Amino acid sequence: MTQDTMPRSQSAPDRLRARYRDYLSRPFFDYFVILSVVGLITAVGAVMVLSSSTTWSALDSGVWTQGVRHMIFLSVGYMALWLALWMRPVLIRRLATPLLVVTIVLLVAVLIPGVGTGLVESGARSWLVLGPFTFQPSELAKVTLAVWGAHHLSDRGPIRHWLNNPFMHYSAVTVLIVALILQQPDLGMAAVCLSVAGLVLVFAGIPGRFIIGIGGAFGLLALGTAIFSALRGNGEGNYRTHRIEVYRDALLGDFDDVRGKAFQSYQGFLSLAEGGTSGVGPGQSRAKWFYLPEAKNDFIFAIIGEETGLVGGTIVILLFGALGIVGLRCAMRSADPFLKLLAATLTAGVVSQAFVNIGYVVGLLPVTGIQLPMISSGGSSAIITIGSMGLLASAARHEPEAVSTMQSYGRPAIDRFLWLREPDPAGSQGSVAHQNRPTRRPAEAVTRRPRPGSPPPADAHQAQRPTRPSGGSVTGGATPRRLPRSGGPSRTDRHHTRRRG
Repeated sequence: MTQDTMPRSQSAPDRLRARYRDYLSRPFFDYFVILSVVGLITAVGAVMVLSSSTTWSALDSGVWTQGVRHMIFLSVGYMALWLALWMRPVLIRRLATPLLVVTIVLLVAVLIPGVGTGLVESGARSWLVLGPFTFQPSELAKVTLAVWGAHHLSDRGPIRHWLNNPFMHYSAVTVLIVALILQQPDLGMAAVCLSVAGLVLVFAGIPGRFIIGIGGAFGLLALGTAIFSALRGNGEGNYRTHRIEVYRDALLGDFDDVRGKAFQSYQGFLSLAEGGTSGVGPGQSRAKWFYLPEAKNDFIFAIIGEETGLVGGTIVILLFGALGIVGLRCAMRSADPFLKLLAATLTAGVVSQAFVNIGYVVGLLPVTGIQLPMISSGGSSAIITIGSMGLLASAARHEPEAVSTMQSYGRPAIDRFLWLREPDPAGSQGSVAHQNRPTRRPAEAVTRRPRPGSPPPADAHQAQRPTRPSGGSVTGGATPRRLPRSGGPSRTDRHHTRRRG
């Protein structure tokens, strides 16, 4: 065999592409990647909150108080993730409307003076006190809009009127929830809820150009109004105008008030610059020593950039990017309309919030005050966001390939460890066992085979004997019996008479 006729070995790039396609084709790829990425992001958050909160915790009770408290919330969030994986999709759909009612009641309760708190601390009455913990209903509202929107819009029928249709119903509910959040006032969370609602409408099939056009028009109008008011007035006391001014300075790289309104953004820039490529090392941040406000919350990405450098910040961005790609891939592979819409909305909502937070820390977007999902310190935010990732993992677990593989080969090791049941192939449409259960018609007679040697029932001959209806025909389609002639005995009677004679 000559050298030209010998089979050539596959090159290294081709082997890598083949291995990559092999991993993508595996039935549990999306499920495992979602759980792994969520675990890595929360691990990064636990380490960074523990590092960035030591100085502020030392002023209260102990050095590790805030870090331990955040780990407790992460544990509760993983319990919510397990519960979301354990619930059937049909149960999630049944709980969508009660969840909406509870969310609206909590948003109304937050506005009651003496019930809602946080107006003095953060400028917005957004929290409810539940014993030693505080709860933010607006965090629940963004997940409620995704779950109820997927439930209400997934099985919609044809639109018969432009006003009375599922899209208008969902838009009316969104306006009510956003209006309640604006009354707190919490502009950042209202923008997040509006973005989630817009994503639900886009993924549900409404033409995206209308949403982009209307949103862009309102955005340009708000931006123009803020810039015009900043040019006309001095801007004192108007924090929205200050944010626009700081955003302009961040884009130009020239802060004119580094000790006033631009102090936080300027300190975030210094932290990122000091980190360089590899960072100053875990726990060695200088900005957390009372230089950077909200170091463990809104601007925690600046601490990540300072302690881990460009490498650590890039890893965090890649983790959220992988979550977005796999989550949208799960939505495209799902055969259930409810799970498809739910997976796409939850993925886009969490990833867009993450990139908005990173964007205003690095100066590409105005500061909105929203947290970095699953990384920033927070009780209700961490619990609800991790729980929503359980819903996303449940959608990946109900992909057709994953369901068929579990039916043939059993559950994977992670499901056996978590005591999870096999997924329902019917998804959110109901139990397959209930749908495939044979039903008996009311008029259908039940016949049982008699035991050997047992006498036939007394009414057996009567049940088999055709009955004569009032119309003169025999029911059941059987051959009619010949009736005796009037005025004389029948053939059977004459036969018995001759035998007796």
